[in-house]
Amino acid sequence: MTPPSTDAHVRLDAHPTHTSAVTAILTGTRQDLARPVLTAHGFETLDDHTLVLARIDREEPHWAETAARALAAQGITTQITDRLREAIDEEWTWASHPTPWCTRQEIREISNNAQKIYDDIRHGRLLIHAHAEDGHTTVAIGTYLDSGKSVYLHGEDRLRQIADSFDSPAQALTAFERLHADTMRPGPAPLTDTEREAAQARTSLGTPPVEPEPPNPEPEIMPAHAADPGNHEAALNTFLTDNGDWERYNTWDDNTTVATHESLTLRILFDHEAHARDAQWTIAAYESPVSDRMWHMTITPATPQPILDTLLTALSHGDAWETALGTPLTDKTVAQATRPLADAGWTPTLDGHRRCWQTQASDVGVQFDAFAANTPHQPLDTWTIWSGPSINQPTWAIRASVYTPAGLLADLAEELAYGTGTRRHQSPGTLQQPPQPTTVRLATVPPGPQLQAGQPR
Repeated sequence: MTPPSTDAHVRLDAHPTHTSAVTAILTGTRQDLARPVLTAHGFETLDDHTLVLARIDREEPHWAETAARALAAQGITTQITDRLREAIDEEWTWASHPTPWCTRQEIREISNNAQKIYDDIRHGRLLIHAHAEDGHTTVAIGTYLDSGKSVYLHGEDRLRQIADSFDSPAQALTAFERLHADTMRPGPAPLTDTEREAAQARTSLGTPPVEPEPPNPEPEIMPAHAADPGNHEAALNTFLTDNGDWERYNTWDDNTTVATHESLTLRILFDHEAHARDAQWTIAAYESPVSDRMWHMTITPATPQPILDTLLTALSHGDAWETALGTPLTDKTVAQATRPLADAGWTPTLDGHRRCWQTQASDVGVQFDAFAANTPHQPLDTWTIWSGPSINQPTWAIRASVYTPAGLLADLAEELAYGTGTRRHQSPGTLQQPPQPTTVRLATVPPGPQLQAGQPR
């Protein structure tokens, strides 16, 4: 590195309240020399002597080190604190990344492209005309103001990418409405949790103000689908403690836990930092330790405790191996899976190739997709169990593939139809968030089937 020759000093440190963000504290008489270098590497000004790097891909330590090299090349004294150095040197993988075959550098390039899209939107270079829900994620249509090129965006946060482009906004909006008319909304989508955290990190180094705790009324008895989600991480820990034939492993990512049955034919992937619409649980079954995946199921974080307990009980009792890969799905199997709903008076409705059982209030339902059932090698959900305003905007959802055992689905259907749970009502305007306990480091993952969250076979 070039020896320092100017009176400009930069101290790079981990952000005090944001897990991955980085701060740069400037001192010396020539701070003006350091500021443009930091800005070019994504740092933004917080005050006269402080800049902050807060990204949506959690890669701030890597880019901070790149900035440190650029500063040193300009002869600017740069210090990296021990805790930031530890974050820079930490090895990790995105266990739930949709392209796990990519190298870390390749994944970093994907997320950096997503960061550029995010910055273009935030700084007004990319105007978003509309957004929509597309299965598990958000899509949007927008136009770059400098070039006039319109783009179709798919995904959120570090996975957002340009999936298509158009010559004009009119052409783009026409195509977007044709694909997403049912869930299309004007303007950009609401901020994700990650975007909100990054914005907070860029504007303050202090701890967010603590709001007074709301009153804690007695829990109210509710139908199972409307009960509180409880503590999913505690439910996983209890399940593994009570079932000695299961063992947990580490994936070199503290945000993810993998649990495997001793037969190596049933696995659970648990994402400790899943967002509300993401899969927190991914369950997959195999005919043998080296076979293709037989069936899979995903569960979102807000799934009520009674529903989750029913599912885990079925797994512990061995109800997950009864379906063989390639077994034809018959009307008898569908009837078996949904019999509790029919017995409870839920009337099925038919919408094209989809059959849906709902209550009269239409706030909870089970959907069977015949098209997905007949194309088992496509990434489509055959079964969707949901509750909320609609199936396209669920409060929580369980999605399952074609060969998911009918007995397991029937257990869930019976809990939906007859089960109850408790719910604590909070003060108006207070959003209920599932608890976020601390994650634990575990042992190394043994060889076995590759579990890819959200990537059904």
